[in-house]
Amino acid sequence: MLNEYYKLTKPGIVYSNVMTAAAGFLLASGRHLKFGLFLALLVGNALIIASACVFNNYIDRRIDSKMVRTKKRATVSGTIGTFGVIFYGTVLGLAGFIMLTKTNWLTFWIGAAAFFSYVVLYGIAKRKTVHGTLIGTAPGAASLVAGYTAAAGKLDLATLLLFLIMLFWQMAHFYAIAIFRLADYKKAGVPVMPAVKGVRLTQFLIVFYIFAYIVALVDLSFFGYTGITYLVVMSGIGLYWLFKAINGFNVRATVKWAKQMFGFSLIALLAFSILLALNSFLP
Repeated sequence: MLNEYYKLTKPGIVYSNVMTAAAGFLLASGRHLKFGLFLALLVGNALIIASACVFNNYIDRRIDSKMVRTKKRATVSGTIGTFGVIFYGTVLGLAGFIMLTKTNWLTFWIGAAAFFSYVVLYGIAKRKTVHGTLIGTAPGAASLVAGYTAAAGKLDLATLLLFLIMLFWQMAHFYAIAIFRLADYKKAGVPVMPAVKGVRLTQFLIVFYIFAYIVALVDLSFFGYTGITYLVVMSGIGLYWLFKAINGFNVRATVKWAKQMFGFSLIALLAFSILLALNSFLP
């Protein structure tokens, strides 16, 4: 049973958001790390993301019942009842927001906006419009931005660039997922881009978003927030990802290609987070 509660939080999403939150915090902190503040950010962020995922699982239980990947979730099988899910999500959320009050109010409200966007706005949009993915990128980018503001205590150009980098990365990442899980999404009636507009257009959009991602990556160094090591490494990774995206027009096995694009996107995110975290120690 404990494992079911654990999986209800979508651990993969929690861990990736904690990673980007840490990266944003360390970028803003430089060599002056405030450990207590850092810990409050990471714990608060993790709990809020976990809470949002629990509520999302509950809201999506009928959709999940139609998809191979999700039909065994506890909210579908009934292993965890409605009261248990709502109580669990509420406790996680309250604990998370209490922890974020120990950072600053800007970060707290970024967390609150992200929670509302994911649970409510994205929860509605994914059922109604092909642009649900785009709407869902805002809460997905919030952890990186919140990490930065927790340390910096302000909004500046870096927060905009970090938000855009994550937005563009997510669009390419999730469109790749939509292509290789297209059959599931069609079965569940979710209007993802390849189901509504076709795989070919989705491939063009992936190329566009990766190109925009590279531009935003470079701008972070151009405006002096990151150094030459970050610029060289991330430019190389971004250009290689773009090459793989363009090469997708020449392959017939689009599902295999999309899985490769998804896998490489995770490598790009990991490298990005590490380089941000180590930025002040690198040339």
